[in-house]
Amino acid sequence: MIRYALVPAVLGSSLLLQPALAQTSTADEEAQRINEKASEIASITTDRGIVTRPGKFVIEPAFSYANSNSTLVAIEGYTVIPALLVGLINVSEVQRDIFVGALTLKYGITSRLETTIRVPYLDIHEDLREREAFQGTPVDRLTESSGQGLGDIEATLRYQFNDGVEGWPYIIGTFRVKAPTGEGPYDVDRRVLEDSQGNPIGVAFTERPTGSGFWGVEPGLSFIYPSDPAVLFGNLSYTYTIEEDEGFENGGTIDPGDIIRFGFGMGFAFNERTSFSLGYDHSVIPKTDVEFDNDLNNAQFDRIQVGSLSFGLSQQLTPDTSMSLSVSIGVTENAPTTELTLKLPIAF
Repeated sequence: MIRYALVPAVLGSSLLLQPALAQTSTADEEAQRINEKASEIASITTDRGIVTRPGKFVIEPAFSYANSNSTLVAIEGYTVIPALLVGLINVSEVQRDIFVGALTLKYGITSRLETTIRVPYLDIHEDLREREAFQGTPVDRLTESSGQGLGDIEATLRYQFNDGVEGWPYIIGTFRVKAPTGEGPYDVDRRVLEDSQGNPIGVAFTERPTGSGFWGVEPGLSFIYPSDPAVLFGNLSYTYTIEEDEGFENGGTIDPGDIIRFGFGMGFAFNERTSFSLGYDHSVIPKTDVEFDNDLNNAQFDRIQVGSLSFGLSQQLTPDTSMSLSVSIGVTENAPTTELTLKLPIAF
């Protein structure tokens, strides 16, 4: 329904009925408020959300801590009968702590286009505890390694395709480029692991890498559907990782495998300042190929599944500043056991 207000006519002193512009302005401001709240809810646990308004600059410092703990059993031998194994059993326990401090800068170029750059700094500590089960000794062998430094810098463009009207969700396209600015696995010192007879059984890092060592290009789509008081969101992306020649003695290249990632979730606002979000993210990394020039030692590693369930809270501190805390719990073997992330976006 259109409301009318009494306003003076340009000529004469009579009063005319004209639509109240203040009502339209209020409706636009309310729509903008709902959009920003939906974007805030969707962005608690992952990099989802509606693009930044034109001319708006956001600085987002963040800190995260991830812990993973896994037990690996390597068996080298043969089975005489189903209950009897002859050979060597190597049991190892790996505990890894990762601290990440990151600074993200966002800028709204237009009402539909946003640019982002993220610079991380990593501090990694890993303990490897090993025991050869058939050596008749209860003594464990403990190996420690650590690494710290600049991680892989990411640059992102995000484009909002529509305005989310007539029952449609907001659809945002993403194009992300990751540069190998951190030290990769083949840039740090390694040592060969041997069994009690001196036979090589693997390779361990004496210093932990802080980067992947490969360029990555990731196009993707995000979806946000406000349904007051809840917000539904989801994302789908594909990361193309460029294979590299890592300088093996006999020549060769490594294709680490591309990444298929998808996620979904929902959130709702308790009030004007506090929001809650719950989501799930899953990444599928196909088989990794290692190819040598002589074709004698080519290898292929199995596909990896990384899935995590996350939930978070966001609190509006001031009109231009908010704080969010999220917790992720790994639900697959290769995912971190737990991960805590604290963000403090500040808008200008």
